[in-house]
Amino acid sequence: MKEIRDILIAAGVAASENRSMALATVVKVEGSSYRRPGARMLVTEDGQMTGAISGGCLEGDALKKALVAIHQRKNRLVSYDTNTEEGSAIGLQLGCNGIIHILFEYVDLQQANHPITLLECVLKQRAEILLITCFSTQRLSEQRGTILVIDSYGDKKSTSDPLLSKLADHIVLATAKRQSVLTAVQLDGKHCEAFIEYLPPNIQLIIAGAGNDVQPLVDTAKLLGWEVIVVEGRASHVTAARFPKADQLILSAADEVLQKINIDPCTAIVLMTHNYHYDLTLLKNLIHTPTSYIGSLGPKTKLLRMFEDLKQAGLELTETQKEIVHGPVGLDIGAETSEEIAIAIVAEIKAVLSNRRGGSLKFLATKIHTENPLIL
Repeated sequence: MKEIRDILIAAGVAASENRSMALATVVKVEGSSYRRPGARMLVTEDGQMTGAISGGCLEGDALKKALVAIHQRKNRLVSYDTNTEEGSAIGLQLGCNGIIHILFEYVDLQQANHPITLLECVLKQRAEILLITCFSTQRLSEQRGTILVIDSYGDKKSTSDPLLSKLADHIVLATAKRQSVLTAVQLDGKHCEAFIEYLPPNIQLIIAGAGNDVQPLVDTAKLLGWEVIVVEGRASHVTAARFPKADQLILSAADEVLQKINIDPCTAIVLMTHNYHYDLTLLKNLIHTPTSYIGSLGPKTKLLRMFEDLKQAGLELTETQKEIVHGPVGLDIGAETSEEIAIAIVAEIKAVLSNRRGGSLKFLATKIHTENPLIL
């Protein structure tokens, strides 16, 4: 979501200065590549680039292609084959073996639902989103581009396109599986592919505590574009001067916190108030929420004591509930300083919410990237 947010900010500036722009999107990958489908980059007419579609090797040539799209005011698809001599000639030293298909969309600000407008819908509310982009790998074919946004509330914002009815079953599948889907259909006898991109809500991090060790955790999470809320019971600590990057600061007693925050499966919570009873009260209340991650700062003995105290109070946690509680919080990277601990915590949260183990890639027996999208 950070990449989309950065692109929207850059697009807003470009629009205010009457600079034309194009949006480059990785829509299909055959084989391996540095970035997966859904990677985006905005290019303005003066050559400014925001976002990334590769590790830096494609951007130079992609800039030229984007400027052509801007000049022609027309969408175009470009395929980069890293296995060919031509691919090597333009500097595609990606270390990957694959074909990367990139759609360049001219952003026509006079159109109601241009690509930037549809991207804006993605960030309007915390909801699961499907973003549909249509293209064709056949030479001289029409490139429809980004045509539809659907959120989990059933709201739709789209260009009027007869292709949508043909994608109905695939949209249902992507929604049910919470997974992106790539499919091909025929429209008026012409071949067309559709990238139905599943986008979960941005990660929301709720930090209970406002001590000095929380400051680097807020900064690290914001570096990734997460939404960060700091909750604390001490008015002297939960201040904008201490946490200028936090999205929200909440001064609250522990038993009133749940009345002031909204928690969903993409919400992670870290208990680090250094106040045992405040953390205990929060754990008792949070364990029944949809959160997928609760971290507890401190030794294992503290967490076991909390489990026991909850049991004595009549709340014995199930094994399933205990699985979402991580204490001591963070990955085992030998962290000592507050900054190192912040990295360990953020890395563990990212691993858990991505359903990964968080180990070294050196020992990974499968591909680094999840097979995405599902190809039908």
